[in-house]
Amino acid sequence: MPKSPLALVSPPQTAADIVPPIYVTQPALPPLEEFIPYLREIWDNKILTNGGPFHQQLEKALCDYLGVKHLALFSNGTLGLVTALQALRITGEVITTPYSFVATAHSLLWNGIKPVFADVHPDTLNLDPAKIEAAITPHTTAIMPVHCYGHPCDVEAIQKIADNYNLRVIYDAAHAFGVQDQGGSVLRHGDLSVLSFHATKVFNTFEGGAIICPDAKTKQRIDHLKNFGFVDETTVVAPGINGKMSEINAAFGMLQLQHVDAALARRHSIDLAYREALQNVTGIRCLQDAGEQVANHAYFPILVEAEYPMSRDALYQKLKDSNIYARRYFYPLISEFPMYRGMASAHRENLPVASVAAQKVLCLPIYPALKPQDQQRVIDLVRGV
Repeated sequence: MPKSPLALVSPPQTAADIVPPIYVTQPALPPLEEFIPYLREIWDNKILTNGGPFHQQLEKALCDYLGVKHLALFSNGTLGLVTALQALRITGEVITTPYSFVATAHSLLWNGIKPVFADVHPDTLNLDPAKIEAAITPHTTAIMPVHCYGHPCDVEAIQKIADNYNLRVIYDAAHAFGVQDQGGSVLRHGDLSVLSFHATKVFNTFEGGAIICPDAKTKQRIDHLKNFGFVDETTVVAPGINGKMSEINAAFGMLQLQHVDAALARRHSIDLAYREALQNVTGIRCLQDAGEQVANHAYFPILVEAEYPMSRDALYQKLKDSNIYARRYFYPLISEFPMYRGMASAHRENLPVASVAAQKVLCLPIYPALKPQDQQRVIDLVRGV
């Protein structure tokens, strides 16, 4: 039977069919051929884990690059957070932010610690020191702030509160690789800082993370905890876990360090282009720096205000319809997930600034390989509304 003429007509193409997708991020990868010699060395020495030569080299190289004294590598940042809490023997309640990735609060639950959520500052979306102090109870033992989007917290105010109430401070510094304030690396603040080297971060080892340690004794305890608590072949001193970074990840990190400055410079250029193009768009607010002397431009969040002609979610969908995948990051708040929302501190009325921000924020694509013409596509769609 002959086909109907209508069956021969292709459906109309949409924008998503015609243009390649642009994602909110993309891992920075060096040329593959540059990684082969590292793999060959691993194949030759047959050391795959347990603090091998590349692991040791990367710990030293990162200390030098970041300007810190001691650093313990981990297989991922979440295990770094879990272990940091173990290393400082944190119990009871810990004040933290609802405006973060879930790993921040999950690390507390994994340690049997109760998260207490405090609101964020509207200008930085970092924990508001005034709200931290109001949330302290007799059960509070620590504060876990996040350098959100790589913008430093108000570290002086947080440390003053911690000193006044005899609290520990562990920074979730997953976004803060290479960020510096007036005194140097932001990673030096608090009792411990924890980095993530996940594929989406400005510096990645495929998967990975690290704890910045203030002294050799603390690093030694952390090294024991990340290796089952072993001190030697027959001695176990703590209920540790297996958090070690493999040699392949560490070798990749050594190669990545050769390219990270170029990647950061490219991120800076993309950030500047967005700011210049969007500065006069009514209803679009770009977050400003929070006192950093050296930024890493890990993300490019905008806040879609009421004056903009459409809602944040409508803009998100408009970009998606054009094959541009922005991200509502962070939405929803951690405090709104089932395992947290029953807590008194998780109620929206306790978190008005964070709740509003979660409804407004949209992270636009930013990564070193983002082409200027693709960034312009994003800008044109945001401005065109």
